[in-house]
Amino acid sequence: MQVIEKKSEGLSHEFTIIVPPEDIEAKTNAKLQDLAGEVTIPGFRPGKVPPSVIRQRYGQAVRGEVLETVVGEAMASALSERNLQPAMQPKVEVQKFDEGGELEFTLAVDVLPEIDPVDFKTIEVERMKVAVDDAQVDKSIEQMAEQMAQSEPIKGKRKSKKGDIVVIDFEGKVDGELFEGGTAKDYQLTLGSSQFVPGFEDQLTGAAAGDDVTVSVTMPAEYPAENLAGKDAVFACTVKEIREKKDAEINDEFAKNLGMDSLDAMKAQIRERMEGEYSSVCRERMKRQLLDKLDTVHAFEVPGSMVDAEFDSIWQQYLQAKKDAPEDAEDDEVEDPEEFYRGVAQRRVRLGLLLAAVGQHNNLDVSPEEINRALIAEAQRYPGQEQKIIEMYRENEQAMANIRAPLFEDKVVDFIVEMAQVSEREVTLEELTAEMEAEQKEAEEKSKPKKKSAAKKKAAPKKKAPAKKKTAAEKADKAADDGDDKEEK
Repeated sequence: MQVIEKKSEGLSHEFTIIVPPEDIEAKTNAKLQDLAGEVTIPGFRPGKVPPSVIRQRYGQAVRGEVLETVVGEAMASALSERNLQPAMQPKVEVQKFDEGGELEFTLAVDVLPEIDPVDFKTIEVERMKVAVDDAQVDKSIEQMAEQMAQSEPIKGKRKSKKGDIVVIDFEGKVDGELFEGGTAKDYQLTLGSSQFVPGFEDQLTGAAAGDDVTVSVTMPAEYPAENLAGKDAVFACTVKEIREKKDAEINDEFAKNLGMDSLDAMKAQIRERMEGEYSSVCRERMKRQLLDKLDTVHAFEVPGSMVDAEFDSIWQQYLQAKKDAPEDAEDDEVEDPEEFYRGVAQRRVRLGLLLAAVGQHNNLDVSPEEINRALIAEAQRYPGQEQKIIEMYRENEQAMANIRAPLFEDKVVDFIVEMAQVSEREVTLEELTAEMEAEQKEAEEKSKPKKKSAAKKKAAPKKKAPAKKKTAAEKADKAADDGDDKEEK
C-alpha cells in the first residue's frame, strides 16, 4: 500500500492512498471461497460449486464488500502509522477501482489537536452563597398561606375595593361583534391582580353586588390575537357577588394540612429547599465564570469540520427562531450573524475538547447509575409517559449521549474547581440577582448587538400585561417561596 500526503495544514490532512491489485484480488478470492462453502446452487453439491460460478454470480456484490473493507483497513493503517486521531468521520473519495487493477482513493481528515491544559491552580473563581434568614422563610410561608386562602362573601353591603374578589358574568364585543374568549359566567376576578387587560379591573372597583357595569378598554398592541390587537373593546359586566379573602392561620395545624409534622419542621424544610435552589444558581454562575476563563487562557486550534458541524446546528436554530418571530418584531441583528455564531461554535468546540481531554487524562467518567438517575429524572417531566420516554432514549444513541454530556461536563468542572483558587462570598438574594443581571447585560453588550434579539421576543399572554423576565435567582426564589417541588421546564 502506498500513502502519499497531499496536504498537511494545521489539523487538516489529505492523503492519496493506493492499494495494489494483488491485495484486492487476495481479499476477493478469500470472500468468494467463504461463500462457496455457504451457498446452495441447483446442480451442485454443497461446498462443490466451482469458483468461476461463484465469481460470476456473486462477484459484483463481493467486490463492493471488498472495497469497503480495504478502504477501512487502509485508512486506519495510514492514520495509525502517523499517530493521527480523527476529529470526525474522514471524507473518502474513490478515484480508481477497475476490475483487476489497483484501488486509488483520497482521504481528507481533520484530526484532534494536542491539548495542554493550563495549571488549574492558577484559575481564580468566586463561589457565592446566599444566606437564607428567618424573614425569607417567613415570607415564603406567608405567600403559601395567601395562595391557600379561602374566600367568603362580604358581610353587610359595601362597594368593591382592591383585593376583593368579584364574581362576574361578562360579554365582550369589538366593533359590535362578540369575539372568542370574551365571554364568561361566574368568573372570579381578584381586583388589582392585573389578570385582565389594563383598565378592566379599575372599572369594576367601586361596584356593588347586582350592578351592571360597562367596561371599555383598548386591547394591548401585543395581544396575541392579531384581529383584536389595538382594538377598542366593550364588556357588558354583571357583578353577581363580592367576596373577600379569609387568610389562613399560620400554625402547626396549617403545617399539618400540608403534610408536615409541625410549623418548625415546615420552616426547616423550606429553608433547606431555598438553600438548595440558591446554591444551584450560585454554582451555575461559578461554572459560567470558570468556562469563560478556560476559554480565555486556551488558544489551541480546533478542527474546522467540528466547528462547521456545530455552526450548522446553531445556524438552523437561529433561522428557525427568526422564522417564528412575530412579523412586527424589531430587526436588531448583529452586523454579521454568520461571523458571530461561528465564533460561538468555535468556543463551544474548544471548551468541549478541553473538558473531554481533562476527563480522559484524569480517568473521569459517568457511571451507568448516574445516567440512569438522570434518565429517570428526565422521564418524570412527562407524567404518565415515563416508560415511553425511557424506551425512546434507550433506543436512540444520540439521545442517550445528550443525557450523558451534561453529567460528564459537571464532573469535569467539579474536578477543575477542586484545584482552582476559589474565593467564597456570602451575599443576599438581592445582591446575587443584581450582580447576575449586570453580568448578563455586560455579556450581551460584548457579544451581541445593540438590542435584544427579535428572534427571542414572545407574544404577551392573553388577558395579561407582559411580565418582566425573571432572573435565575428570582426563579429559584419563587420556587422556594411557593413551597413547590415541581421541576421547572
